[in-house]
Amino acid sequence: MEVKHIPLESIHVQLGAKMVPFAGFLMPVRYSSDIEEHQTVRNGVGIFDVSHMGEFILKGEKALDLIQKVSANDATLLYDGKVQYSYLPNEQGGVVDDLLIYQISPIEFLLVVNASNIEKDWNWIVSQNEFGAELVNISDETCLFAVQGPLAAQALQPLTNVKLDSMSYYTFEKTDFAGFPNVIVSATGYTGAGGFEIYVANEQAEGVWNAIMQAGEPYGIKPIGLGARDTLRLEMGYCLYGNDVDDTVSPLEAGLGWVTKFTKPFVNSEKLQQQKNAGLSRKLVGFELIDRGIPRSHYELCDAEGNRIGEVTSGTQSPTLGKGIGMGYVPTEYSKPGSEIFVKVRDRLLKAQVVKIPFVKK
Repeated sequence: MEVKHIPLESIHVQLGAKMVPFAGFLMPVRYSSDIEEHQTVRNGVGIFDVSHMGEFILKGEKALDLIQKVSANDATLLYDGKVQYSYLPNEQGGVVDDLLIYQISPIEFLLVVNASNIEKDWNWIVSQNEFGAELVNISDETCLFAVQGPLAAQALQPLTNVKLDSMSYYTFEKTDFAGFPNVIVSATGYTGAGGFEIYVANEQAEGVWNAIMQAGEPYGIKPIGLGARDTLRLEMGYCLYGNDVDDTVSPLEAGLGWVTKFTKPFVNSEKLQQQKNAGLSRKLVGFELIDRGIPRSHYELCDAEGNRIGEVTSGTQSPTLGKGIGMGYVPTEYSKPGSEIFVKVRDRLLKAQVVKIPFVKK
């Protein structure tokens, strides 16, 4: 399969990024070290180029009807300038993808999907479009920069008239930014450190990137790779599609009940309601290692006797906490905070404790 290239690849190479294939794209995984980049975002401000993400426009009088059918959350709660987190259930009880839904107007929406699922999601939504909604895939024409960290608002403020520090979480503005028109500035992110996501047309990308780097210089802004993005999201207990959720995993077991609104019909809603009523047999939990070690994806989770009870879906050494943390599916009886479980590393059982996520409190 041919690897795709993001528009600013040459800039990342000049900045010393290590480029690796990820979700079908060649992406910057790190510029300096994962830990240094992680701390930059947690304590200051960093910029990620996440232009591999997918963007679809849905518009027309029946666009909302299509969204209500394919999305588990209730999109009638949206208003102009509001963002909603949701997922696309499939007909087998799993998840096609998780996504963000932006209401641009009552008849126009922006859907932001995971890079690895762009084609799958597009085909799925098109197949469900019995409403005659107009769909436009703008993924290849759109760049996305995530400027994240507690200093993000101050760093970006010179570039826009929008009062960034008074924007509510999960809202956005379509505005002039760094001298460019029609830029979406969104108070969202995947790090739990606060900040903004900036959507621009490809031809604006280099100008906007350079303006952000210049405006952020007094605040110590640095480019950040996907390595730190992963440790940052895991400290917040945010799911990563393909690791913690996928086509085969129940969204209710994955802890996505809070965005599953049974007040309306949607794809597979009856079966998910039955599953909820019957009770879950397993749940996605967060755990911290008590013994020293690093839990990695696919390591076995065991009980005290060494019997397999599940596996790690995401795991790392938390730069903030200085200990191993992870997520995985375990039988419900092991899912309460304080429950003792073990991570099998080679032939050793490392003691761990189930904890309430996020691991790092804001």
